[in-house]
Amino acid sequence: MTAHAAPISLDFEEGIDRKTLRCLRDRFLLVNQQRWSRAHSALPYRQQMVLEILPLVFHLNHPALPGYLDRDCPYGLSNYQPSPTTINAARRLARTFTLKDEGKRKPDLDAIFLMGSPGTLGHSVASDFDVWLCHRNDLSERGIRCLERKAEKLSSWAESLGVELHVFVFCASDWRAGRQRAEVTGENCGSAQHFLLLDEFYRTSIHLAGAWPMWWLIPAEQEANYNECMRKLVDCRFVRSEDYIDFGPVPAIPEAEFLGAGVWQLYKGIDAPWKSILKLLLIECYASTRGEALLSSEFKRAVFRGETDADGLDPYLMLYDRLEEWLAGPDSAARLDLIRRSLYLKAGLPLTRSESGQQWRARLLRQLVERWGWSENMLTELDERQRWRAEDVTILRRIVVNELTHGYRLLSKMARDHGERAAISANDINLLGRKLYAAFQRKAGKVELINPGLAPSLAEENLAFHHQSEQGVDADGWLLYRDLEDPADAFWQPVIRRSGNLAELMVWCYCNGLLTRSTRLNVRSGTSIASVSELREMLDALRAFLPFPIASADRAALSRGVRPLRNLLLVNVGVDPQAHLTEKGLHKLSSRHDSLGFSGGRENLVISIDQITFNSWHEVSLQHYAAGDTLIQCLKNVLASVAASPAELPDIQVHCHNRGHGSAIARRVKELFADVLRPFFAGGAGPHPLRYVIEMDRRYFLLQFNGIEPGFVALESFEALMQHLALPQDRYLPVVFDRYALQEEMALRAVCLASEPDNIQVFYLIQGERARLWVVDELGSVFGWEQAVTSRRHLLAPVLRFLDNLVERRLLRNADASGVVAGVQCYEVVRRDGAWRAEYRPESDSGMPLAGLEVHAVGIQEGDSRLRFDIFCGDQEFSVQEYGDQLIPAVAHYIRSLRQNDEHYPVYLTDVHLPHDLAPQGYQQDIQTSQYLYYRSVLENSLNAQLAGAR
Repeated sequence: MTAHAAPISLDFEEGIDRKTLRCLRDRFLLVNQQRWSRAHSALPYRQQMVLEILPLVFHLNHPALPGYLDRDCPYGLSNYQPSPTTINAARRLARTFTLKDEGKRKPDLDAIFLMGSPGTLGHSVASDFDVWLCHRNDLSERGIRCLERKAEKLSSWAESLGVELHVFVFCASDWRAGRQRAEVTGENCGSAQHFLLLDEFYRTSIHLAGAWPMWWLIPAEQEANYNECMRKLVDCRFVRSEDYIDFGPVPAIPEAEFLGAGVWQLYKGIDAPWKSILKLLLIECYASTRGEALLSSEFKRAVFRGETDADGLDPYLMLYDRLEEWLAGPDSAARLDLIRRSLYLKAGLPLTRSESGQQWRARLLRQLVERWGWSENMLTELDERQRWRAEDVTILRRIVVNELTHGYRLLSKMARDHGERAAISANDINLLGRKLYAAFQRKAGKVELINPGLAPSLAEENLAFHHQSEQGVDADGWLLYRDLEDPADAFWQPVIRRSGNLAELMVWCYCNGLLTRSTRLNVRSGTSIASVSELREMLDALRAFLPFPIASADRAALSRGVRPLRNLLLVNVGVDPQAHLTEKGLHKLSSRHDSLGFSGGRENLVISIDQITFNSWHEVSLQHYAAGDTLIQCLKNVLASVAASPAELPDIQVHCHNRGHGSAIARRVKELFADVLRPFFAGGAGPHPLRYVIEMDRRYFLLQFNGIEPGFVALESFEALMQHLALPQDRYLPVVFDRYALQEEMALRAVCLASEPDNIQVFYLIQGERARLWVVDELGSVFGWEQAVTSRRHLLAPVLRFLDNLVERRLLRNADASGVVAGVQCYEVVRRDGAWRAEYRPESDSGMPLAGLEVHAVGIQEGDSRLRFDIFCGDQEFSVQEYGDQLIPAVAHYIRSLRQNDEHYPVYLTDVHLPHDLAPQGYQQDIQTSQYLYYRSVLENSLNAQLAGAR
């Protein structure tokens, strides 16, 4: 540093000279003026206007100036007199602008400052402007809100000129008391830091107008006695209190603040790593070298010594010097190299092509790199960031993420070891942790974003996708190359990335910006059938699904649990679902156009699915399904994710390459997902209790939830499906059929559609001499069978008598209980106007008792042995103890002996009693109707088979 004036020493014990205080203030203002001039000169002409008139728009509430809201908005800055240059700038904006004398009006605003990188080596064209606007501490809440709205409006105006401006409105007394209004957003650090931010403010701020910082006048060695010294200056009238603004001292950084500040810098570092790395390392340096002076104190000591040269007092140079001294050991060489790279890239000034308009910055930066011993090749590499490739960025990202993660873990450990409560709210630290997790955490299927602000673009002119079989390898993976015109060169060219499937490679390329619409593609598909046209279609689908670049999730999204926002299903990537026919030049035509049961062979045309999910934390993940029942697996995965957050259903998009039946396949899959999600999550709640039946590939899949976990059962035949539908349930579960399921069983669909809870419903369909019957019981279990029919009365009477006995017994046993099954209702299934429906039929004409033998059975469960029955025919008892395995033949012989003229007609059980310990594993309080019907059917079939066999 170069001294330009004699040192100043203030002795608060011996006495203070007002002239010396003014000299000290002017010395700080000299440094201030140099920084303002540098900040001003670094901007293009139109943007210089923003900085020029910034104090004026708050000093005056003039309708012709940017940001004006209404006449009641607070205004006026202490001791501010706009310069002729500022007035001319205002007149260029508004020709009618004139400066009027406001008289002795008390100003509403104390001061306005610009802080951060403007006017320093670290300022670049991409840097923003952070402004502190300090109002009187007695300003009304309405006035504060009005100022905040004006600041927002002014920021919008500045944005129209290409300047990113953030104005933070508060008063000094609130700051000293720690009552900041901010919370963690894109620019505010919320509760994360106070003294660290004040340290940065004191060493980087540019005073634009209003009161000067009281901190300037308190010697660094008196920082611990700051308040006492400040009171002496004011009370003894060495200074006028209205001329100075007091933000308080920075004697040391409290232990509790390191964790919050460290996490905050990680938050910022996700999108802009270079600046955050420097600040994070400074925080670590402060934490590990407690007792050493802060940079703000070093800056103040230098000014007190008379050093006012802006070069020597540049905040970024001072920061680097401190870090270089701290990392002097050989073990820290890699970290020091990262710091140097970060400072160079933060400056954003390529020395190999520096412009004359940046002379002072270029000179400072050139001095640094010469001190570091960097070669021109090193500079060229950093200056050509726009030419960095994916491989370069991947390596650098690993270094950056390791450093950010190292800093976070170290600071977290410090906070735990010292037992201090972190100076960051639990809500803020949770929010920041979630953003870190979303950006850096690796997990299965997640697409890693390799360019978090490291390079401007990774777009490639040419990309080549090679199937591994092209290289004589018996594998199903894919390799990604660039600029590969001759496939034979693949053996000698470096591979950008390897992947097990083509879709994952495409998604990775797209999400990381390698693949654009202008990228030329080359595909060597090998044993696959992928083509350039398919990749182009896939790229269009990705662009419609997820705009690039992928922005970080906002605060509102991170404050909530993660949930899927939308899914893109890529069906049959590189696969021909009818390859066995395509090879023969054949193509199936069929009236069955369902893609899940296509043609007479009922073929499922969905062979593979790549599910791409974009969630509320803006993570992208991919799940590949290529084995087994791929569609069912994918559907189960989607349902599980929705069940965790059913209030908002994710959007489902489907794409299938337009070969063969591609568009029909995509449409069918999209329909299926919508049809399944709708009943399970109707009304933004769920999953609702039901069973959903899908027919696919000559099989049936039955889906139902166990809590929030979806489960599927695969059934190989219609008979197996009916057996499963008859099984007992824990609660009422209606059966819902997919739109293409059981098209040959429309009567059954009508039966299930008419199902109601807490009822026993009998449905029948008479078809000539045969009839089909279904009973849907109180919990929705469906039991069906077919039998001969002579009349409607003889068809229904046996089953109605059986069910009436069952209901009567339940009523007697549960006379005082609520929710007992109401009764039995009859419906006839008919076809009218081309549609099947169930029509209610009263029981009055079918419930008349029929003459005949009363046959009922009583079940006996003995230990783990199978269930056996005693059968009663009228008053005649046939016990299993007496007859054993000959029980059924004995009963059949007895019934046959009672019939005259060798009559042949079926026998029907009028009642069945079942033990409550049907399953050895537990006790069943209420046995379902379907269970009674099952055992009735087993016994009746055995008896009737015995009767028929004895004829």
